Amino acid sequence: MPERLAVEYVLPLRWSDDAGLDELSRYLRELADWLDVTVVDGSDAPHFSVQGRTWSFARHIRPDGEGINGKARGAVTGIRESRHERIVIADDDVRYDRPALERLISLLDVVDFVRPQNVFDPTPWHARWDTGRTLLNRALGGDFSGTVALRRSAMQGRGYDTNVLFENLELERTVQARGGSVLVARDLYVMRRPPDVRRFLEQRVRQAYDDFAQPMRLMRELLILPIVVFAARHGGYRALLAGMLAVIALAELGRRRDGGARVFPASAALWAPAWVAERGITVWIALVHRLRGGVIYRDGRLRRAATPMRRLREENR
Repeated sequence: MPERLAVEYVLPLRWSDDAGLDELSRYLRELADWLDVTVVDGSDAPHFSVQGRTWSFARHIRPDGEGINGKARGAVTGIRESRHERIVIADDDVRYDRPALERLISLLDVVDFVRPQNVFDPTPWHARWDTGRTLLNRALGGDFSGTVALRRSAMQGRGYDTNVLFENLELERTVQARGGSVLVARDLYVMRRPPDVRRFLEQRVRQAYDDFAQPMRLMRELLILPIVVFAARHGGYRALLAGMLAVIALAELGRRRDGGARVFPASAALWAPAWVAERGITVWIALVHRLRGGVIYRDGRLRRAATPMRRLREENR
């Protein structure tokens, strides 16, 4: 058996059915041979009981504290209850292998917070569609994945705001506001299982709403639809084709950046225009939700995507 790693793996989740339980259980059991696993489970009582029995090899606890975003509450609970300084937080669809974990841990020796990059496996049509977003984000800086890692000391014994939608960005900004260092590890790739089509469709507007945490990005995306309409009326199909080619070229830059061509297929950039077209529409729907008090999340609404850095710095002086 390989040497155990001095790391806490925190999995916040809230399930309402058992779909995928066997596959996730096999993954967690393998992880438990390498490191300590804590599942912070906000599921209803029957599912919590079943999952607790199934995952007897891991620590299985309830989230506590207040906040609308249950995933953030689970992460805060996991950080507080961690038995180690180095912590990996991951969604239930993330699948680490040991080399990726070892590389991630080595990065935590020199920085306080690491944001890896996700690669879908397998790749049905909607995963390829969403990979267009990943590549464009990589071209412009780095994608936000379903997993992060941090040093517990970077939180200074406190949590972070659990009443925001974009919880990973909120956590990253909180670490920075408290003086921690952040690394976007564009060359560290972690596999992620794609959602089913129904969940993929449900995520479209919520992911667009995340952009209210990044005003410059929000403005760019609000301009997509007006620019497309203007180009279609005044430049015809040639203008639209030129725009599509520019988007594909940018996505291809993201695909090749930091060795990404090894893990993203050559056709991946061709899906980027579809994602841009989608975002050009869903960002306006997200704006309507904003005007109505926030995006629908579970049984309520979340108005804030994340807290501005300036405010976080002021609160953490």
